[in-house]
Amino acid sequence: MDGKKLYFLFNPTSGKGRIREHLLEIVDIFTKAGYEVTVHPTQAQGDAQRLTEELADEYDLIVCSGGDGTLDEVVTGLIRSDSLTPVGYIPAGSTNDFAQSLQIPSNMVKAAETVVNGRAFPCDVGAFNDDTFIYVAAFGLFTDVSYQTNQRLKNIFGHAAYVMEGAKRLYDIPSYYLEVEVNGETIRDEFIYGMVSNSVSVGGVKNLMSQTVELDDGLFEVMLIRMPQNPLQLNEIMTNLVMPKSCDTPYIFTCKTDHIEIRSEDAVPWTLDGEFGGEHKEVQINNRCRRITFMV
Repeated sequence: MDGKKLYFLFNPTSGKGRIREHLLEIVDIFTKAGYEVTVHPTQAQGDAQRLTEELADEYDLIVCSGGDGTLDEVVTGLIRSDSLTPVGYIPAGSTNDFAQSLQIPSNMVKAAETVVNGRAFPCDVGAFNDDTFIYVAAFGLFTDVSYQTNQRLKNIFGHAAYVMEGAKRLYDIPSYYLEVEVNGETIRDEFIYGMVSNSVSVGGVKNLMSQTVELDDGLFEVMLIRMPQNPLQLNEIMTNLVMPKSCDTPYIFTCKTDHIEIRSEDAVPWTLDGEFGGEHKEVQINNRCRRITFMV
């Protein structure tokens, strides 16, 4: 057991600074498991990615604590350095969709115990043009909510803050005319929302295809919502999202795929794991099957 090295990165501001109450106990758990622990509180955005990219291969295990953004940085760093070092995750954000999909405990001490006592699970991640995402790439309605929602609001209200911010948008729905190529099919239509995901829930809301989600099958779940032409169509869409078995609607396109291409005349703003992913006229998304190993 001796001689193993663990690098522990944590975001000190994530989720009201929850980590402060548990930091000593978490480090003690890692030490008792036989690891020599190096601890680093992240200092700025991009810090976790840079350090992971530089140092991953010097350690037997990389552990991060924070929200989805912190985890995203660590995974991006691993991919950019071609490292296969496994990842432990102690969720501390507001929603923590991906931790729920991996069934990582929300209790931080129990999550730390899972890191050292759990099993290795090789998981799919996404390639988005030259970028990386762990569990969701999305555009359209509500997708800019997570990075535009005030951090103080997030800390006070948690998930309710996302819902409050999203509710403001329903009166003025932006849409995008897209050409989508997926599974040998070409779709040209006007869409208000699109999501390519590998998660049971997104933004704390259960994925429409959650019954069939497998995190290591090499396939993403795709959902595209067409622009409703009247309030009745919008109601049908919303009903289907809230109660997926209530009706089958032509306004929502779903499929599974390992590759999708999306093109548009105008640049479309995307989010990757809840963080702004840039504006793009052409997007290629590929599934990197079982590329990152998580301790679960």
